[in-house]
Amino acid sequence: MKLPTKAIICAAGLGTRFLPQTKAMPKEMLPIIDRPVIQLIVEEAVAAGVTDIIIVTGSTKRAIEDHFDRSEELELELREKGKDDKADQIKAISELANFVYIRQKGTPKGNARPILNAQHLIDDDEPFFVFFADDFFRSTIPRAVQLKAAYEKTGKSVISLIEVDKSDADKYGMAAIGDDLGGRTFKIDELIEKPGEANTPSAFASVGGYLLTADILPIIAQEKVGNGGEITLADSINELAQSDVVYGQFIEGTWHDTGDQLKYLKAVVDMALETEEYATEFASYLRKRL
Repeated sequence: MKLPTKAIICAAGLGTRFLPQTKAMPKEMLPIIDRPVIQLIVEEAVAAGVTDIIIVTGSTKRAIEDHFDRSEELELELREKGKDDKADQIKAISELANFVYIRQKGTPKGNARPILNAQHLIDDDEPFFVFFADDFFRSTIPRAVQLKAAYEKTGKSVISLIEVDKSDADKYGMAAIGDDLGGRTFKIDELIEKPGEANTPSAFASVGGYLLTADILPIIAQEKVGNGGEITLADSINELAQSDVVYGQFIEGTWHDTGDQLKYLKAVVDMALETEEYATEFASYLRKRL
């Protein structure tokens, strides 16, 4: 079985919810304390054995490239000031993986478009990860590692699942699940977009994070437009599930979506409360503040 060594990170969104902050700074570079969101995603991919990170970007995204590039001048200045730990830290970021940058192009748009833009870098028999650059999991075992374990068990495409209250089924793509393989790995019969509480087939929602086999590439290449006028991964995964088998893996951990201000604030607070350095004093501050 060929194991995944490449990950596509979709990072072409405009980030309009965070304007004016994102006028000059990509939303993917919003900090979770001292690390940008996209770095958290790169680190989890690397933990799963990924060596090549393909970031599909749009305009005004140069800061992402600069972040993962080597900055020898800054390293030297830090070392001259005796800050070797900081110099080592920023050097290590550039050595996390091999980075490839592609400018997103083409219509119709949609969250499957970045995969089309990057497909020439994926071999015909090669599994690959896909992540969105504004959501991550806070977990003991990285999400990518959990997806990889499910792929090694099944040899098929695997999507990330979380359990939600059925009253929130109007906010997510909900999974109709079939056979349970154990370890909370389920066969996916269908993904139903925002069905609502009365019509949801389960309490499992599909969220960002996929380990896909190359079988999905010809399906995405058909560029079938869905109800929203876009080409979506959910539609392609549904089609793949009809001709082959797709699995869902319940991800152990807490899912964070930083796509709007409130969710971003929650992610920062939750991460701060988990850190050894800040947790005690920050918790004390919050208790006093509230």
